Amino acid sequence: MSNLKFQKEIQLGKKGITNEFIKDIESRLHNYRNVILKISVLKSARENGKDNVRKYAQELIEKLGDKYTVKTLGFSIFLRKWRKSRS
Repeated sequence: MSNLKFQKEIQLGKKGITNEFIKDIESRLHNYRNVILKISVLKSARENGKDNVRKYAQELIEKLGDKYTVKTLGFSIFLRKWRKSRS
């Protein structure tokens, strides 16, 4: 069962990426391996469409560190935590 990838969802709203949002992400990914966190960027958070989604993804990587990778697809950001840094 350890090879299964679980997906959890969280929404990013008009407040954007705050310290509480970062803490929530870290706490959700702390106890699980092989978890992919889907972050849905709501309409109120994306004024410029998909450019804002890419900007949020880059900001998440800067704030979370090297152990995380992101992939954007449409208006969603898929975040994954690794055991070792991926730089």
